[in-house]
Order: sequence, then C-alpha cells, then structure tokens
Amino acid sequence: MPELSVLRSTSATTSMSKGILQICLAMLIIPAIDVCAKTLGRSFDPIQITFFRFFMQICLLLPLVIYNRLWTIPPGTLAIQCMRGVTLVIATFCFFWAIQHLPLAEAIAIFFVQPLILTGLSVLILGETIRMRRIFAIIFGLIGAMMVLQPSFVIFGWPALLPLVSAVSMAFYMIFTSRISKVAHPFQMQFVVGLVAVIMLGIVMILGQFADIPGTAFLTPDSHHFKWIVGMGIASTIGHMLIVFSTQNAPASVLAPFQYVEIVTAALFGYLFFNDTPADTTFVGTFIIIASGVYLFHRERVVARKMAKEDG
Repeated sequence: MPELSVLRSTSATTSMSKGILQICLAMLIIPAIDVCAKTLGRSFDPIQITFFRFFMQICLLLPLVIYNRLWTIPPGTLAIQCMRGVTLVIATFCFFWAIQHLPLAEAIAIFFVQPLILTGLSVLILGETIRMRRIFAIIFGLIGAMMVLQPSFVIFGWPALLPLVSAVSMAFYMIFTSRISKVAHPFQMQFVVGLVAVIMLGIVMILGQFADIPGTAFLTPDSHHFKWIVGMGIASTIGHMLIVFSTQNAPASVLAPFQYVEIVTAALFGYLFFNDTPADTTFVGTFIIIASGVYLFHRERVVARKMAKEDG
C-alpha cells in the first residue's frame, strides 16, 4: 500500500532526525566531563579520575535500574555489554590522561579521527551502506576539526597518541552500542558499563598498590573535589545516555559526522576554564564542521523523500 510506505518513510526520517538531535546534544554536554577531569587532574591520577567518573555513573543509575526492574540482561548481550565497558574505560582513561598534557581543544582535535574510524567499522562490522556524498561530508568535517588547532606530534610528543587510542576505542564502543541498543534498555546498558569499569579500575588500583605501580594510588577527595566529581558523573551519565538513544534512532554512520559538534563546545570550554585561546583557524574549522553536518542532514532527508516517492 503506497500510504503505508509513505508513513514508514516519514517515520524513518523522523527517527533519524531525532537521533541526530540527540547526538548533537550529547556532544554539547560531553566536553563538560573533560573540564571536570582536567580540573581534578591537578590532584588525582587519571586512573582514579576515571574510577570516579564511572562510580558516579552507577550511583546515579542504580535507582533507575531498581525502579524499572532491569536486572535481567537480554540473552546474547552480556558479552557485548561487557565489551562496551572495556572499550569505554580505555577511551576515557586515555583521554583523561591526554588532557593532563594537552590543551583540551588539541586533544579533541586529534580524537576526531574517531568518526572516520566509526564510519569504516560501520561498513565492515554492521554492514551499513554508505554513499559517496556522506563520505565527502565526513572527510570535510574531519578537515574542519583538524583546522581548529592543528595538533602537532612534534610539539606535544607521545601524549598526542593518547587521543588517537581513545578514538579507536570509542569507535568500537559506538559499534557495540549500535549492536544492542534496540535490544537492551539504555539504563541497563549504561549501568553495566559503569559496573564493568569500576570493577576493572578497582582491580588495577588494588594490584597497583601491592606492586607499587606509579599512578595507581588512591587519594581521598575533599568537599572541593567532590563537586567536580559529581558534575563529571552527571555530565557523563546524561551525555552517554543520549548517545545510546541516538543509536536507537539512526545508523552509526549517519551519526558519525555530528560528533564534530563536540569540538565547538570543547574549544569554548577550554577558553572559559583554562584560558586556552583558540587559533584563527578555529572559526574556519568550526564553520566547515557545522556546514558538513547540515549538508549531510539535508542529503539524508532528500534521499528519504525520494524513497517515499518511489514506494508511492
């Protein structure tokens, strides 16, 4: 029935628009995590900061998990949920470590090879179809991200590799999220991620104490630190919940370019909190990032309309 086909296409377009809006909101919130982590880095090692971030997440989500009775994990998803935890721990730890050495915007700029990696993995692992115009939009978005502060391995040395490791881990995290986002409840998914992270990092810190490994000491936070820890937990919980919701509404390869929005907020927060003055290329790069995302969104709507007409 033509009417049914049109309704399905319209519903798909609405769902995709919702997913894009959710990923954009997530990217506006997530740099707040990095601000809190960089501030806490003056007193704590990256492992402990990462532990605080996930500990707060499970504390915030536990009441929701209890209220919604989300104890039963859907069959076949436990391993993937645990892998989400492992990949997000690696991504978070490496990035928190990086921003102790690099300005926030430079770290984000290097990190933004992640959408390209995600798009490639979406094709290889998820079997998603990617059109040439979408590829060009992603590439131009990446160029814009690199123009923001033009990170240099010569200037920053080995810490510049940490956001790259974080980007690869985050891409796998997004893939794992896409695989089960329509099966497992978002609250449960994020609670399991936090639980896996806390267990992993707790074991590392305990073993580190016995083996006298540098960077694994546990220091007790005071009231000043606590407000940054709570802020980091709230921002990370809301931001990553929005990521999960976005993958329920749109394919990972469609969402990838819109993650560039994060660099705009990161550059602004870096200036406001750490007096990191953006380079002149920031404004040009930001324009390219936004233009790429808007163009991609426009093309997806055009394609959806053509499909609706063909079905009709």
